[in-house]
Amino acid sequence: MDKGLHFMFCVITTMLLLRESSQTGEKNDPKMLAEPNLILERVIVYFPLDMQEDPYVMVRSAELEGYCIDLLKALAAMLRFSYKVKVVGDGQYGAVAPSGNWTGMIGEILRQEADIAVAPLTVTSAREEVVSFTTPFLQTGIGILLRKDTVSQEMSFFHFLAPFSKETWTGLLFAYVLTCFCLFLVARLSPCEWNEPKNEENHFTFLNSLWFGAGALALQGVTPRPKALSVRVIAAVWWLFTITLLAAYIANFTALLSSGSEQLPIQTFEDLVKQRKLEFGTLDGSSTFYFFKNSKNPTHQMIYEYMDKRRDRVLVKTYQEAVQRVMESNYAFIGESISQDLAAARHCNLIRAPEVIGARGFGIATTQVSLWTKKLSIAVLKLRESGDLDYLRNKWWESSCLHKSRDRWSPLQPQALGGLFLTLAIGLALGVIVAMLELSNKSRRAAGHVKKSCCSVFTEEMCTRLRIKENTRQSQETSGRANA
Repeated sequence: MDKGLHFMFCVITTMLLLRESSQTGEKNDPKMLAEPNLILERVIVYFPLDMQEDPYVMVRSAELEGYCIDLLKALAAMLRFSYKVKVVGDGQYGAVAPSGNWTGMIGEILRQEADIAVAPLTVTSAREEVVSFTTPFLQTGIGILLRKDTVSQEMSFFHFLAPFSKETWTGLLFAYVLTCFCLFLVARLSPCEWNEPKNEENHFTFLNSLWFGAGALALQGVTPRPKALSVRVIAAVWWLFTITLLAAYIANFTALLSSGSEQLPIQTFEDLVKQRKLEFGTLDGSSTFYFFKNSKNPTHQMIYEYMDKRRDRVLVKTYQEAVQRVMESNYAFIGESISQDLAAARHCNLIRAPEVIGARGFGIATTQVSLWTKKLSIAVLKLRESGDLDYLRNKWWESSCLHKSRDRWSPLQPQALGGLFLTLAIGLALGVIVAMLELSNKSRRAAGHVKKSCCSVFTEEMCTRLRIKENTRQSQETSGRANA
């Protein structure tokens, strides 16, 4: 009996301990932090009131909207929490002040005035040392925002050469000279074109061959007209080559004139440093400014020194001020490329230079001891995998200049015409082979009449046709002596 009571007592004690352990585990389980209708008063979305950034956070009809607001709503629906929005006090994203304290969003998180910051906040190593960031929800870089008319330049005197690259023009010149030489050579070798070298005049001299090739380039028929099959093969292939080439030239030249991309001499940051027409700067205290400060690249160092010496004149306080200054003065703004793409989409007289450096991402900042960092990162990844982030990107970056936008133009490279050049080469080779066959047939018939070998007659014919000028000069000298 005592043993039975003791056994029951042990079983009941064990069950109570297991139940208490299970309840403790549920309380400590991070998943329990995402209970429905859980209100977290310190989850705060930051945006500087005087820096309302289209399309991240905007005030419309006394309500907030934008990419960051939609992102926060999606995260709240997925993790089941409530939140309230607070404006950052000093209007800054976050940088180290001369006193050593952090300003802006980062400073308020460090002072535990907020739990998280949802904003276009760039993930940097300095910020990562004091706060934690989630997986980036947007990828960006550093670009140059320009006004189109401030960087336009007069068209070059040889602007008509721009549709093709230098390599293409070189290949075209080589193809022209080679084709004309093949016309000249085949016209001499072919007995159908030049039957009696000693008595007949060959109209396909080298100069006439050059004129024939130039006439085909201008789509004009010129004399002499080919009679032999071999010469006609080369002429037909050259005509096909010139027609296709002219079509490509006209199409590319039209695209060049309509695109206007040739009027953008500032393509890279090195071009920006070399010019003297435009001032350039960035947001004061932004990660972009410190990127150039810490970079070891000589060009980047020159940009930093330029901005540092002219702080009061080239550094701006807000993004809207930067865009306004680009539109109204000779000023180039260096900043986040994704924001510049939006500015160029909303203001059709703005354009972003092609080069983008310093790939980076926008992340959600939290305290380093926060349990929400991993949960938010996983939620951001799920939104990306489901396509929700792409939807938000397309929704808020929709361009109002689509009807005016054009594809970037670039000179036509030889690779694009590789098949055309190959066709021309095959045609030239075929023409030479046909001419040799025509000459060999004539040599075979002549060898039967003179009772000589075909090879010897063929060799004589070749020497006669390729040295006709020398033979003509000798015959003229002989006739002159006889007359004397």
